[in-house]
Amino acid sequence: MGRSVNIPGQKSVNITGIQLHFSVVVFLIALVLLPSCKKPEEKKAAVDFSDRIQIPQDNQLKNSQPIRIAIAAMISPKETAQYYEQMMKYVSRKLERPVNITQKKTYDEVNDMLERKELDIAFVCSGPYVIGKKKFSMELLVAPMLYGKPFYQAYFIVHKDSPVNDIKELKGKRFAFTDPASNTGKLVPTYILSKMGTDPEHYFKEIIFTYGHDNSIKAVSKGLVDGASVDGLIWDYYQDKNPDFISNTKIIFKSPLYGIPPVVVHPQLPEAEKKEIKKIFLTLHEDPEGKKILSELLIEKFIVPDDASYNSIREMQSWIDRQN
Repeated sequence: MGRSVNIPGQKSVNITGIQLHFSVVVFLIALVLLPSCKKPEEKKAAVDFSDRIQIPQDNQLKNSQPIRIAIAAMISPKETAQYYEQMMKYVSRKLERPVNITQKKTYDEVNDMLERKELDIAFVCSGPYVIGKKKFSMELLVAPMLYGKPFYQAYFIVHKDSPVNDIKELKGKRFAFTDPASNTGKLVPTYILSKMGTDPEHYFKEIIFTYGHDNSIKAVSKGLVDGASVDGLIWDYYQDKNPDFISNTKIIFKSPLYGIPPVVVHPQLPEAEKKEIKKIFLTLHEDPEGKKILSELLIEKFIVPDDASYNSIREMQSWIDRQN
């Protein structure tokens, strides 16, 4: 399925040139054989996120130099890819320039590309923004507003029939993270455990990285893990758009609010380009076509974010660093 999963303390095997941990083979086979994976709409989950997509154009463009945009694989459910493509096609028409979309499986890949100036714009998670800001002055451009606020939180979920109703009851259980650089999918639970005087490796029986919040939801739903920490926006998206997807899960904990995953640029992107691109995003909701695209993503509008909104993420990371 083109997914990798990491499990600390497990031996690795090599299958067709892909390095996998032994117990991951069972995990991946289980996902492949799940009845829900056979549904046409879910086959898109198997896309290779290293693909580069050039948005087809339907008009004459004044500037042939493409805008290079990356969308991290976990900022939104995979089934919304078509709406992001529509949004980028809209941006292309407004800029009168072609747009190339790069989708990467991990947050680090996107950050590295932006640092090397191989991208102009990137949709990233809040954790990678904090990392990129510190490392090479990654710059905020805009951020989405959902459910009336530019914030989000982590949801700790378990199976609906699980007797677990508290984080403390997850001790010795199998737990799913998303990406090593994810805020809601890794940093938040690690911080909570650190405040409890422990860490994931000692607290949980087994840890896996699913590289997708919807993958983590599915793993909990099918009993492949006992719990997971996921992006609350993605769980809420499925509750609104496809409630069957999360119907076998329940939320046992909601974290405090954090600055929402933003749209970022390299600090050396020309100011004129930043201003032009920012204006397009900030006025997207005022155009009927743009508003329709946003509504499919449950985004009300884009706003100018405040870097201070991400200070709580910095504080969590600093706390963890001091404990190590």
